[in-house]
Amino acid sequence: MNAEEIVSKILYRDALMLVIDKPAGLPVHPGPKGGETLFHHLDALRFGLPRRPETVHRLDKDTSGCLVLGRHAKALARLNELFKKNEIDKVYWAVVEGGPEGEEGEIDLPLAPKSPDRGWWMKVDAKGQPSLTKWRVLGRAPSPEEGGQRFTLLELRPITGRTHQLRVHCAASGFPILGDPIYGTAPRFGGPGLHLHARSITVPLYPKKAPITVEAPVPAHMQEEVNLLMKR
Repeated sequence: MNAEEIVSKILYRDALMLVIDKPAGLPVHPGPKGGETLFHHLDALRFGLPRRPETVHRLDKDTSGCLVLGRHAKALARLNELFKKNEIDKVYWAVVEGGPEGEEGEIDLPLAPKSPDRGWWMKVDAKGQPSLTKWRVLGRAPSPEEGGQRFTLLELRPITGRTHQLRVHCAASGFPILGDPIYGTAPRFGGPGLHLHARSITVPLYPKKAPITVEAPVPAHMQEEVNLLMKR
């Protein structure tokens, strides 16, 4: 990505905060394998300020959608406080294989690292950290009468923010996210792409003003499935 492309991903901007539409496949931070990351493009988002903005939460490399950045130290302190107090509402959309039986519910499964050498690789563990996800069905296809492989579009709200929480919770509940090569059925290479999108975020940034809600458009690799499922 170049500077113009990263600027074009801005969904919201004010004196304290930026919200960008992070593309799927772009890591937020540098990793041991190197390569392009969002970190390398943050100077393009300064807009006259002396320091580059910083992210205040995580999105997986293959997850697209709303990502919040604080523009300076005061903004970062305020945003970090809101995230710590769980006052920010995050909504994800996921296309899953199969799907839950009901129309809405909760997944309450504690999570812990699967391997001490790879802290990002998570598993359900009774001794792990409490982890809670709320879900709601937005659409299903095909119907049981139509036959064929069933897919469901879910709205997911992570009440806690554990690593890979939504991916592990869905897989452990019997409906892995489409395109997930780690916890689901997708191949490591050449799959359909992870169908998990940070659809919207609501931030009560200013105490005397209404919360700010920002929505990210559905990414190209999910549009066909989402359009089909939303019609059901």
